[in-house]
Amino acid sequence: MRHIGLISLICLVGLFRHLARADISSEITEASAPLKEGVPEVAVARLQALLDRNLPDAEQRAVVEKLAEAQVAAKEPEDTLVLLADPRLRELLWAKFWRAQALAGLHRWADALSLYEALTTDRSSPFHAAAVFGTAEMLRALGKPKDALRKLNLLLHDQQWASRAQLRAAELYIDLGDAPNARRLLAEMKPTTIAERRERRALRGRLELILQRPERALGMFQALLKRPEGTSHGTLIVALFGIAEAHMQLKTPEAGDDFIERFIDRHPADPDLPLLFEKLDELYRAEHKPSRNELEKWVRRPEQPRRTFARWYLARLEIRAGRRERAAQLFSDLRRTSIKSPAIAQALVEFAQFELDERNFDEAIAILDDARLLHPEPALQAKIEFLSAHTEYLAKRFDTATAAFEQIAHSNSPWAKAALFNASTGWLQLGNHSRFQVDYAELEKQGGDEEARSNLRLQEGLIQAAKGDKKAAASLQQFIRDFPRNPRVSEAWVGLAELAFHSSPPRLNEARKNLAHAFESTPTAAAAERADYLSIWVEEAAGGNETRVIELAKKFLEQHALSKPFASEVRMKLAELYYRRQDFANAQTQFELIAQNNADSSLAEKALFFAAESAMSSMGEHSLDRALVLFDQVVQKNGPLRWAARNRQAVIERKLGKAKDALALYDEVLKSDAPVSEKREALCGKGDVFSEAGATDPNNYERAIEAYDQLASDKDAPIDWRNQALFKKGLCLEKKGDRAGALATFYKIVDDEARPDQHRELFWYYKAGFNAARLLEEDSKWESAAAIYDKLVAAGGNRSEEAKARVNNLRLEHFLWTD
Repeated sequence: MRHIGLISLICLVGLFRHLARADISSEITEASAPLKEGVPEVAVARLQALLDRNLPDAEQRAVVEKLAEAQVAAKEPEDTLVLLADPRLRELLWAKFWRAQALAGLHRWADALSLYEALTTDRSSPFHAAAVFGTAEMLRALGKPKDALRKLNLLLHDQQWASRAQLRAAELYIDLGDAPNARRLLAEMKPTTIAERRERRALRGRLELILQRPERALGMFQALLKRPEGTSHGTLIVALFGIAEAHMQLKTPEAGDDFIERFIDRHPADPDLPLLFEKLDELYRAEHKPSRNELEKWVRRPEQPRRTFARWYLARLEIRAGRRERAAQLFSDLRRTSIKSPAIAQALVEFAQFELDERNFDEAIAILDDARLLHPEPALQAKIEFLSAHTEYLAKRFDTATAAFEQIAHSNSPWAKAALFNASTGWLQLGNHSRFQVDYAELEKQGGDEEARSNLRLQEGLIQAAKGDKKAAASLQQFIRDFPRNPRVSEAWVGLAELAFHSSPPRLNEARKNLAHAFESTPTAAAAERADYLSIWVEEAAGGNETRVIELAKKFLEQHALSKPFASEVRMKLAELYYRRQDFANAQTQFELIAQNNADSSLAEKALFFAAESAMSSMGEHSLDRALVLFDQVVQKNGPLRWAARNRQAVIERKLGKAKDALALYDEVLKSDAPVSEKREALCGKGDVFSEAGATDPNNYERAIEAYDQLASDKDAPIDWRNQALFKKGLCLEKKGDRAGALATFYKIVDDEARPDQHRELFWYYKAGFNAARLLEEDSKWESAAAIYDKLVAAGGNRSEEAKARVNNLRLEHFLWTD
């Protein structure tokens, strides 16, 4: 509940107006009157107008004093610091006080503390008590509650400040879990205003919470919300948070979120919206099925800044639910909002981390740049600088990353030591060993622990290994000798195994031994993941045991299913192995999982394509229907495989006896901007459809021949396409009864293939040759048939022996003796 105390500090401004010591003219009094009426913005404008006049020094100082007070009350602390920057004002007590108040308003706690402490040295000063209270508040903000309590104890007997000091001290005791002292103070105090009585009730409710009596606490908090008149805004927020905490203790968070949702719904511009949404998100995280209704409603409504915060926290909810695409859209909308407040800088940091997780490095950098422009608090600013450098490192822009890490390392950033470590690894990546040694020595000098130094030595070896440095093995072996008990020694063994595996030739036995050492040394999660991954490839490289490779791949996916760098690759290998073994059902399952897990990557298209191929090859019921669906998903991705998918769909339609559908698909490819290779596939397929339909309508043979002629006449087509088209044309001619035309077409393939300037293609060559010889044998043209078989024998391909046996039989059967 720390924020309540800090807000109340800023509200102190109204308590010290009587402390101004200059003679204030009636004109100045009139100009500052709205300040007493709770409209400080008007007072700021009037007093600024007075200040613009050429007033005597004394009156000018009086105006400046009132203007500083009004600016702080109007929450314009930056303007206050500018106003009081005049060196002539620096030592005036009132100027110090209002400068401290402005610094507190900017959350510059340490700077404000030094000014408050300076004002406490003069006990006769009219600002003494206020400065003591301010000192306590700053110590509290800086995380020093016990020091703050000592300061507050000085005010417990001050007539003006006793109640306020008791309330703040009681709150601190509650924060510290000290129920007896908190109860004592709340019992002793004598509140003089309604606001103080309400604040005491809120603190008593919090006291009940730390005593684990949530039902009693609920009654106190709800009473405050039912009758809010006279209750300060800060106390109402305490009551809301108290209700939320009480329901958390009662395990009923869904009841607690109703109160905060109603408050946010009624107050879309409340200054504490950042805290309220954070508490609401805490409740949602505790719920089994949090409702998104209110967040969705606020996202649609125009009221700001509520709409911006709703986008932020709905994006969080979507990320937790695994709906990352919707989260990305919400974050993008938030980034484009007109609300430019430091309060949403954290949202942009989360968006940048989201993009970083997606490995969209440039986008993450751009978002972090936007976050900087919002001038966030120093702690968040430091995080932004570190995350930006980290992103550059992951993007392999090591020069930029290392320079940024060096700058952070030599600043007062809370990330300085981590940045020095990262700068060291950056120098390793850049191959600058001397700068690595400098940073390593500095880390030692700063008192870096042994684990940090040993980790740097390990990184040295691993980076050398990744870069193919010959010194890598020696570095890793030295790390193992120097730090045998280091929890990451297993990673060094895996690194050595990888070096052995990737050597030329691979040293598989050595890799296996190093992996065994890694498994024996209580491997880290990273080492276990890499070791299990490497084991798959070592076993595959050894050959001869495909079943073992499948077992290792399945084990990896069971234990490291979320592995971003390796899971998809291992699953692809597993799918490939299943496909190779003609286990098409399992292959299809794995390919589909790859597509689901990598929906936004190019890998998804390939996986869907091969899942469809697996389904086509499967004997399962409805497998062809499933293949059609999968190929259609490939088409919808509009990637490089979309026209290949259309051609495969046409093949399936042919298998299903749907010739018209197949022709429509082939025509779609032919009329598109598909690659030439796919158009050749479609043209050939179109000819096949007509050829298959020739049995029922002989005119279709002519249509088929027309398609095959078009393909065969393509001078740029590879020889296998030309030969295939001619062979299929020959079959059509034979089916038409034109045996002479068929023979001539088959022979053209055999004759052209024999030319020395032709690229050899033997598949269609042999098919054409055997078919030409068959036609001649059927016509009893034994010598001509033998001549063709001799050509097939001379080709020296995989069917030459078959042709040789055939020609020998032919000569024996028909006495075809040669001289």
